[in-house]
Amino acid sequence: MSLKIGIVGLPNVGKSTLFNALLKRQQALVANYPFATIEPNIGVVEVPDDRLKILSDISKSGRVVPATVEFVDIAGLVAGAASGAGLGNKFLTHIREVDVILQVLRDFKDTEIVKEGSVDPDSDYQTIETELILKDLETVNRIKESKDIRAKGSEKKKELVEKLSDWLNSGKPARDLIKTEEDRELARDLFLLTMKPEIKVFNVSESDDRLKGKGEDLCISAKIEAEISALSEEDGRAYLLELGMEKSGLDRLITKAYDTLGLLSFLTTGEMETKAWTIKKGTKAPQAAGVIHTDFEKKFIKAKACSFDDFVTEGGWKGAAEKGKVRMEGREYEMKDGDVVEFMIGG
Repeated sequence: MSLKIGIVGLPNVGKSTLFNALLKRQQALVANYPFATIEPNIGVVEVPDDRLKILSDISKSGRVVPATVEFVDIAGLVAGAASGAGLGNKFLTHIREVDVILQVLRDFKDTEIVKEGSVDPDSDYQTIETELILKDLETVNRIKESKDIRAKGSEKKKELVEKLSDWLNSGKPARDLIKTEEDRELARDLFLLTMKPEIKVFNVSESDDRLKGKGEDLCISAKIEAEISALSEEDGRAYLLELGMEKSGLDRLITKAYDTLGLLSFLTTGEMETKAWTIKKGTKAPQAAGVIHTDFEKKFIKAKACSFDDFVTEGGWKGAAEKGKVRMEGREYEMKDGDVVEFMIGG
């Protein structure tokens, strides 16, 4: 599965600087992997995973294939966008296609940068949230008045739409109202923007201590990310250490997105390649096999699995099997993060 993150923010909050840094990281990726044409507003970057290089060395793999994340630069978000200001409906269409909304919020002072509507992180957040709520309210009210919902005769659906109309009209996002699985299913075909998970990222100055993990907020410096993207991987790591940072802001952001969406990675390794595969937590072995190839789910027999730590400690499949660390799992097995797997598939 492909993870798609939509980047939104008011003008001059650092969104373009961050996205340009993503595009520079993308160039290295495109040089090695056969992606189709990439839209100008999409950046595809690797999911950081140190385990892949270790597995590749053990298996003497011909190549390493990381999982990837798509970042979509959603332009045109200004106050009044829900009613057509800026690029209006265009940006709202882009948001409907992403898995999680990333709100870039400016949290630094720079007298040389005109804010153009950006006041402070809290007010910026409310401006963006209000536009999304207004668009959802328009959607819900249109459905409420349509003949379709009356014709379908679903009383529960009608009740939920009525509740949503009142809720959104009071300025609150749909995600705070819809909590049960039943309501989520009823609301699925409404495609509400404020049902999507969101991540706040604060764009701070290069000297902000929060970049070193001091504080609960997810903070990055778009300027530092741009500088790192222009360096080699080795020089980038050295620069981060010099700044007192263990990971880049982008790497921390991807980790946060995985946590927010409840995702994990399982791993396959061999002489041909070592590869990471992204699935949702709770995915069972046959469905995980189906991520590799749809036929694998139908023809699934067993999964040969080993934890990453045991695989590395014992030096690969042979050593792990000799120490009794390899498991044969059936159809009900729930995949774990870092499982090294070979699927047994029938004819």
